[in-house]
Amino acid sequence: MAKANPLQEQLLKAGLVKKSKVAEVAREQNKARHAKGPSGPSEAQLEAERARAEKAERDRALAAERKAQARVAELRAQARQIIEDRKVPRSGESEYRFTAGGVIRTLLVNEDLRKKLSSGELVIACLGERYELLPRSAGDKVRERDASMIVLDHGLASDAGATATTAEDDAYYAQFKVPDDLVW
Repeated sequence: MAKANPLQEQLLKAGLVKKSKVAEVAREQNKARHAKGPSGPSEAQLEAERARAEKAERDRALAAERKAQARVAELRAQARQIIEDRKVPRSGESEYRFTAGGVIRTLLVNEDLRKKLSSGELVIACLGERYELLPRSAGDKVRERDASMIVLDHGLASDAGATATTAEDDAYYAQFKVPDDLVW
């Protein structure tokens, strides 16, 4: 047994502690004095922790990207469903021409549909390779979900600079007469 300190000796003489308990405490103190302190994490451990953190960050970024793509696909599907549900039946033999993707497209419409298109009550939406007529309210819902599906909308409010230019243009072109039978 290691030499006990004076307090331990006094406690032993008074009978307050047993000899085995004093020996156990002495061994623990000796171990604490001679034991090495906890070493810091090694370089390999630091590198492994760094790699885990980077992988977790990449996984979070990929999950966010997949979630965003799923949201876009969901909105596009909703827009397609709105177009399918709310399309206006077309009839007539008068051609209505408009540009879509840099190409002039043609729809056959009657006079009533032509007036509604020019006034902005109807919009033209692209559904795959087809073009459908939609009421304004349905066109606004489609625009909220995927604006690229709306091809033509005459009722869309333009900015103030364009309206001032349009007013000047209207005043200038008022001097020219347009033939009544002109249809574009």
